[in-house]
Amino acid sequence: MNRRGLLRVATAVIAAAGVGATIAGVPQPAAAAPNGFDHVVYWNDVLLDAFRASNEPPTVLSRAGAMMHLAMYDTAVSLGTSGAPYIAKINKIPNYSYDRDWNMDVAAVRVLRAVFPSQNFDTAFTGSRAYPPIGVPGPEGWSTSIGDGAAQNILNARANDGSGNNTPYAVSNTAGQWRPTGSGAAVGPNWGSVKPFALTSGSQFRPALPGGFATVTAMLSSTAYANQVNEVRRLGSATAAPADRTADQTQLAFFWANDLNGTYKPPGQLFEHTQIVAAQQPTDTVRLFALVAMAMADAGIAAWDAKYNTGIDLWRPESAIAEPQSDGNSATIPDASWRPLSVDRNGNRFSPPFPAYVSGHATFAGAWAGVMKRHYGTDAVSFVATTEDPMAPGVTRAFSSFSAAATENARSRVYLGVHYQWDADAGLSTGDAVANRVFSTYLR
Repeated sequence: MNRRGLLRVATAVIAAAGVGATIAGVPQPAAAAPNGFDHVVYWNDVLLDAFRASNEPPTVLSRAGAMMHLAMYDTAVSLGTSGAPYIAKINKIPNYSYDRDWNMDVAAVRVLRAVFPSQNFDTAFTGSRAYPPIGVPGPEGWSTSIGDGAAQNILNARANDGSGNNTPYAVSNTAGQWRPTGSGAAVGPNWGSVKPFALTSGSQFRPALPGGFATVTAMLSSTAYANQVNEVRRLGSATAAPADRTADQTQLAFFWANDLNGTYKPPGQLFEHTQIVAAQQPTDTVRLFALVAMAMADAGIAAWDAKYNTGIDLWRPESAIAEPQSDGNSATIPDASWRPLSVDRNGNRFSPPFPAYVSGHATFAGAWAGVMKRHYGTDAVSFVATTEDPMAPGVTRAFSSFSAAATENARSRVYLGVHYQWDADAGLSTGDAVANRVFSTYLR
């Protein structure tokens, strides 16, 4: 059964019996689950559907993914999978039998219902139970108390993590500092202060300010700044000539974008790529997806800390290039007609509504690649990656390593016209530092 088929599996074997309850008298299936029915991948697909149905930014989505996969991981560890739990092992109730997959299903759906309260996951839960436990249960029947307990632990741990802080952003009109560009008010200005999953704080791996400059004034007057701006002016323009941006560079810019609502957003694309690699390089998916999810969640926190919690909330290239306000640098000449390649479904050019430095895409990518190469023990794994950005329908791209994919992902934002190269470079290094912390410290 292929990955997409997991979500369309027959659901008539059992009726949903209420999540978190102890369930007895389960009918026996006609056959065991077919090869390829991986409950971790199944729920990751459900998660990606929830991403698509949500209008939330990648920060919120990555937090949700970490919560779901960590609840599933602690469930599996409590039922015999080797490894240290993220929070704690849940004890069994005497006289009940426990099925690992069923309890992971319960953990997943409980978390999803909590983090996406407006969405209905009943059909997904019923589908996950198309192949109930095989065997004779204990005197009291089958129990899902471990999955329920693991879900409750993660929900309790994240209840006051700062993710609900909606204090608005104070916009500055100072040259160099971020201001809205027409795509909306600042998104996630407090996310850098959210309690991380593995880091000690969002600032633990905070990079130096753009270009290593101490102040926005010193940055704006520098040759390095002018070089960064003028590269995006040339390569990231909506009207760039083929001699400046090749057809392949335009394709990869959209391939990695996935900024629009209705897509699975940047964390979802990287989850999809995790599925692709795991299908061709069999592994312990419950641990791999938990590591990837935790690293991406903390990558989002670290990136947003760098975006908002420092002395330079760096303006987007379209502000630096198109705005008539002078930056005091004679090597950067305003061009009011300049627009980025980035475009929405209605043909409107746009930049994402938050500061440029560091790139969220690059930080997510660095964290993903960092976990993948550490988990598999090598960076040299070839795979064919996919996208669902509406400007790159059906496009695939082949890579010979995780780092190559991450580097292209980061560079794509320059070709899309929404980031500078130093946003990409600092994001990649920050993401890898996050991955190293996650992999070396948790779920060992």
